[in-house]
Amino acid sequence: MRNADSTLLKRVSKQMALLLRHAPDSAGLVLDPEGFVHLDDLVDALRHHIGEVTTETVRAVVAQVEPSKQRYSIVDDCVRANYGHSTADRIAHASAAPPDVLVHGTSTSAAATILMQGLLPMKRQYVHLTSDRQLAGAVGTWHGKPCLIRVDARGAHADGIVFYKANHTFWLVERLDSRYLSLEESQG
Repeated sequence: MRNADSTLLKRVSKQMALLLRHAPDSAGLVLDPEGFVHLDDLVDALRHHIGEVTTETVRAVVAQVEPSKQRYSIVDDCVRANYGHSTADRIAHASAAPPDVLVHGTSTSAAATILMQGLLPMKRQYVHLTSDRQLAGAVGTWHGKPCLIRVDARGAHADGIVFYKANHTFWLVERLDSRYLSLEESQG
């Protein structure tokens, strides 16, 4: 892929995140209960910001921009952000039994507070967890020196905590009490 194409896809991905996760109403989009909008409606909204967007551009973003994170899904002619929503209406996800252990990437400066207060969604609808330690470590670098919080997902699930599978990489939970958390090895 040419550099210009890569740059365009990243710009479109950022705009998709804004419209599908945080401010769909700013472009007249209405998310269904699972967070989907019609692909043509999203393309029309994106064109107001980035003129050269097509349906194929959106499909390329879904397939090619950081594919390990699976930020977006396309089902039939509809598209959604899989996680990271801050909209007032909660996005529905199917509950599922999680793996025994998950991790949450954060910074060493935030770890003590998390271990004391638990994991909270902050400005998002859900807390994001993964079984991919490398990905969690990369997420932790966004906030400073990274570290991993180990989550006893099996124990939490057995105690009635509901887990949602956003995609094959990310798991979601409304919040997690500190009793299910411990500090794992430092990254970086």
